[in-house]
Amino acid sequence: MEKLNHLVYKTWHDNWANEGQGIFSDLLKSGSRYPKKAENTVAIRSPGIRVDSGVPFTALIHPSNPESGAYGGMSFVIFPVENAPCLVAMGIGTQGLSPDEHILGRPGHGRKVQAICAWLNKEYGEGKLIAWAKQDPVRIDEDIPDNIRNMFPAYQSIFNRYGKVLYGIYIPNKKKEATGIALKAFLDLMFEERKIQPLKASQQDFEQIKSSYFSYLMPSVSPQEIFDLLQKRRYIILEGPPGTGKTMMAQQLLKNNYQNNGRTIQFHPNVTYEQFIGGLAPVKTDDGFGFRFEPKKGFLMEAVQEALKNNKKNYLLHIDEINRGDLAKVLGEAIYLFEHAALEKRKVDLPYDFGSPIHKQFELPTNLHMLGTMNTADRSIAIVDVAIRRRFAFVKLWPQMKVVKSNGCELMQRAYKEILSIFIEYASDDAFNLVPGHAYFLEKDNKEAAQALKINLAPLLEEYLAQGYVAGFSDPIRAYLQWIDSL
Repeated sequence: MEKLNHLVYKTWHDNWANEGQGIFSDLLKSGSRYPKKAENTVAIRSPGIRVDSGVPFTALIHPSNPESGAYGGMSFVIFPVENAPCLVAMGIGTQGLSPDEHILGRPGHGRKVQAICAWLNKEYGEGKLIAWAKQDPVRIDEDIPDNIRNMFPAYQSIFNRYGKVLYGIYIPNKKKEATGIALKAFLDLMFEERKIQPLKASQQDFEQIKSSYFSYLMPSVSPQEIFDLLQKRRYIILEGPPGTGKTMMAQQLLKNNYQNNGRTIQFHPNVTYEQFIGGLAPVKTDDGFGFRFEPKKGFLMEAVQEALKNNKKNYLLHIDEINRGDLAKVLGEAIYLFEHAALEKRKVDLPYDFGSPIHKQFELPTNLHMLGTMNTADRSIAIVDVAIRRRFAFVKLWPQMKVVKSNGCELMQRAYKEILSIFIEYASDDAFNLVPGHAYFLEKDNKEAAQALKINLAPLLEEYLAQGYVAGFSDPIRAYLQWIDSL
């Protein structure tokens, strides 16, 4: 790997192709990171094309391709240029997806390349973009975006010729250590897709790299991070699959960070503007009519009233299942008030006098914070519209393996890993939001765990199947359900 890293920092010269061929060959035959059988899963392609007449490269491609000419399938490629380090890339041969269509067409492959690039940018980019991944690798009709091209002018000849078939790129910076890690990440992924894992001596390094970029598939968010964001943005919505602890986190924040200065309410499809903001409500009287209508504060007005009692202390209104209500109707004109960075105080006029401290003008005090929670698996309700999304900060809460490892028994850990693997590999982006959360996998006893999987997790997955949410990968889900049934 050190020789390969050194090659990446060499500019094009007449013997570069031969040197690249030799280094790739040594990597496969030496058995330093990968077993000898890895050599049978790839072929080396290193054409000696001069820069002024074409685009030179050295690549690992599928061994079924011809010895020369255009090739197809997944490839790991290094492109040399004259005045910059080599471009490192994952690409598809210009002949198309075959014989790797089963790898390239699986959502998990592109998902992992995106995670690798996100991880490299965050950990080693120093605030600059050094890696880019295409949303869908099989879209070989889509070119590398112009804004990415413009960032890296040294590689224009490569982009011009192969821009449509490159789906993951890494541009080396001065940190050779980072480049070495990037090379391992891409190569490990390519060989793992071909059912080859690194040798035992490199397993720990392999697992550490994989764990690092996997954390970008489902990043963790702490209560403190949400609390800090509430201080800045005031209005936040926590969204995520069922069982990820959204409501629990909100309750922890209310108790620990707001010292119970706040309240929890729950939305449902019948929540109205009058219930949430305020409106006329019947009041019993002793006259001949028996009742009359008077202005009555809703949940939000009551929260404002409580917040104003002590404006030096923050107040939290937690709205559970916030997307189950029709937010556009529930908020009405009050949506205008939800602007955390407004230059001037925003107020709306009310049709009735709601009494002190609101009367006929409504505004939200700066010490009022709102935290909504919503289940991304609930497809029976309307999607939160753009106007709402602009005013709230949306944070995703994902399932966390570390929670299962700390609290779940061996069976629960196995069950979690397997269902997680199914969703990572086969789920579309929409379906990926439905991956069951860690709360389904926290039993400490194997016997109780088997029962919990049958009565809690299995019905959820069966509902996904019945609703067609996992239609694209129903067979692995059904096989997983059969395994649960056998426990």
